[in-house]
Amino acid sequence: MALKVNWQGVFPAVPTQFNEDLSLDIKGTQKHVEALLSEGIHGLVMLGTIGENCSLSLEEKIQVLKATNEVNKGSVPLLNGIAEYTTAGACETAAAAANAGVDGFMVMPAMVYNSDRRETVNHFRTIAESTDLPIMCYNNPPVYKVDITPEMFEDLADVDNIVCIKEAAGDTRRITDLFNTFKDRYLIFSGLDDVALESILLGCAGWVSGLVDAFPRENGLMWDAAMNGNWEKALEVYRWYMPMLHFDSHPKLVQYVKLASSEMGYGTETVRPPRLPLTGKQREDALKIIRDSAASRPS
Repeated sequence: MALKVNWQGVFPAVPTQFNEDLSLDIKGTQKHVEALLSEGIHGLVMLGTIGENCSLSLEEKIQVLKATNEVNKGSVPLLNGIAEYTTAGACETAAAAANAGVDGFMVMPAMVYNSDRRETVNHFRTIAESTDLPIMCYNNPPVYKVDITPEMFEDLADVDNIVCIKEAAGDTRRITDLFNTFKDRYLIFSGLDDVALESILLGCAGWVSGLVDAFPRENGLMWDAAMNGNWEKALEVYRWYMPMLHFDSHPKLVQYVKLASSEMGYGTETVRPPRLPLTGKQREDALKIIRDSAASRPS
């Protein structure tokens, strides 16, 4: 019997804030989380890609999670992103994050090594067996080079605490294939901002979003319109939003989301190397999109 969770709605993939010397800015991260909660988001994903997971030590990750818990206080589900180089490292992170009070995990395939079907299934199964907490499997083959296929999810269907699939392959046909194959065995979340409305229309229970970090109100407006069947309004907001939603499928999505968030008064652009803040024409083009969008925000 699969574990049941109350995951639905918009879950921001929250940026981790840093000071100018690249140390953790815990207060800045908490302030952004508080702002998102005040706008009615439905869950939190800390230390995902946008949270610069791979740029933090385990000790720093636990600091961020404990600080998030201080402001969240159980008000919405808190998920911790797990992106490690080894399966053992992922299990270690899961155990430490569970002790820090998270409600579940968003687990990525192992970083760097491109695992095959048997290896990918073993990675997720082993992590799931190491914890009682529920797991969202994050499928993003364009970025992580491993496609967690429907066949692999068939192999994992007996793992009770693997409860959700975050689908970010960019091909919305996959969502219908998953529903046809598994019915209600897994919750399906949209994981890519610029196919979000299509994914919601196809039945996704939730949306792990990046640009919600900068525009939580408009993001909520689109979600609520879709949930109420007001597709005309949802489409109006989506078309307004799309130039920025395209940032989410760019290799520099972290920098783009932090730039947009900073421009809207949430946090700073500071990222940890090897990432560097956007500069030159790339930054100016992005700022024009952000500022034009801010000036024409839907009501």
